[in-house]
Amino acid sequence: MSASLYGSTAAQFVRGLKNLSALLEKGAAWAKENGKSEEEVLNTRLADDMYPLARQVQITSDMSKGAIARLSGVAAPAMEDNEVTFAQLQERIAKTLRFIESVDVAKLEGDESREIVVKGKNHELKFTAHSYVTVFAMPNFYFHITTAYNILRHLGVNIGKADFIGGN
Repeated sequence: MSASLYGSTAAQFVRGLKNLSALLEKGAAWAKENGKSEEEVLNTRLADDMYPLARQVQITSDMSKGAIARLSGVAAPAMEDNEVTFAQLQERIAKTLRFIESVDVAKLEGDESREIVVKGKNHELKFTAHSYVTVFAMPNFYFHITTAYNILRHLGVNIGKADFIGGN
């Protein structure tokens, strides 16, 4: 028995985005308590060649809304990647959640062998729906949430595994 595309994607995206929102709330509170500017916190990166916190959140949003759009055949909302505050990032997460939750679950089910094409600037990646979910969308989604978590943790925000995993 295979897992449903809904269970393998939308349900996990919703949970992960809500957990990311809670992590950002703790990050914003920590910044305020410790006299750190939002700009400083949101521009923190773990290594010079990695994206900063704000971009990690944007990519998490892009991965989830893009996956749902590709799998359901529904256009994803455009977002400009111009968020520079915690409040703006929270609104982006909320907008992403509204989109994911608006897509009919039935549109995410069906032929797992259908082709999914991801177009980059200079390349095109082709997958089956199943391989797109398992080797591209979900690993990228969790990579960027994990990196956002790690940036906050590295700064000293009091978060742990339970914050990453979230409640039931």
